[in-house]
Amino acid sequence: MFILDTEKLIQKLKEEGDQPLWEYALNQEMERSGRSREELREQMDQSLAVMERSASTARKEPVQSVTGGNACRYEQYRGKGNSLLGETASLAVGMALSCSEINASMQCIVACPTAGSCGIVPAVLLACAQSRGLDRQTLINALFTASAVGIIVGSRATVSGAEGGCQAECGAAAAMGAAAVTEMLGGTPEMAFHAAAMALKNVLGLTCDPVAGLVEIPCIKRNASGAMNALLSADLALAGVRSYIPFDEVVDAMYAIGKAMPQSVRETSKGGLAVTPTGMRMKKETQRGEEG
Repeated sequence: MFILDTEKLIQKLKEEGDQPLWEYALNQEMERSGRSREELREQMDQSLAVMERSASTARKEPVQSVTGGNACRYEQYRGKGNSLLGETASLAVGMALSCSEINASMQCIVACPTAGSCGIVPAVLLACAQSRGLDRQTLINALFTASAVGIIVGSRATVSGAEGGCQAECGAAAAMGAAAVTEMLGGTPEMAFHAAAMALKNVLGLTCDPVAGLVEIPCIKRNASGAMNALLSADLALAGVRSYIPFDEVVDAMYAIGKAMPQSVRETSKGGLAVTPTGMRMKKETQRGEEG
């Protein structure tokens, strides 16, 4: 049984000889599924391959969607050395945009934890691995770390925008990515959960208000923002900064906030950015395009 109380989980990992979070998650999945370690790692490797393709494809060539082309545009800008961000951060932004545009164009992505937030985890892990020269097995380990955090969020609360707003989607993804990067770069499970708590705290109350009902505006750029959030939170945790509010309590607060949100800003496209004058105009244009 997966331990959902992170304080108890951290204590258990210490008792197990400072077992990393990824190892615990892998062992739990072996027990739950009855599959071997090798089978599960191979499956995760296949997911990683999909992430790699989705993180690179739209950076090379513009994809076809309502807002497609920004990943390629940003990559060209970044390649000229114009980015205000460092190499790792700017690469993560481009990767997050690419994954999200691949999703918007109905191509294959890994929902981690959702399709709407699919760019955050791949972006931060792949960008950090590339900049730090980390190998594939380390990346696979990091994905198991991310899955552990996702399990806790999904079990204690929700990862659904329709239930909890974008804080539940991009917030959960940022928490997953932050924890995974922290452990991937040598942090302890305790540090990983501090990173996850900070990442989720940063977006509490974030609405889910897709313009014209499409997972593009503001979803794609929120993936880029979520990647930055994850990297910042991991950096803080690795520096020894702690979250004053424990991760479990942050998750519970996120769930309570989600329940308190009006339905209009929970993926219905009846509030927020979706009902601005420009949002309504885009909705009409999209409907006309579908009818045509």
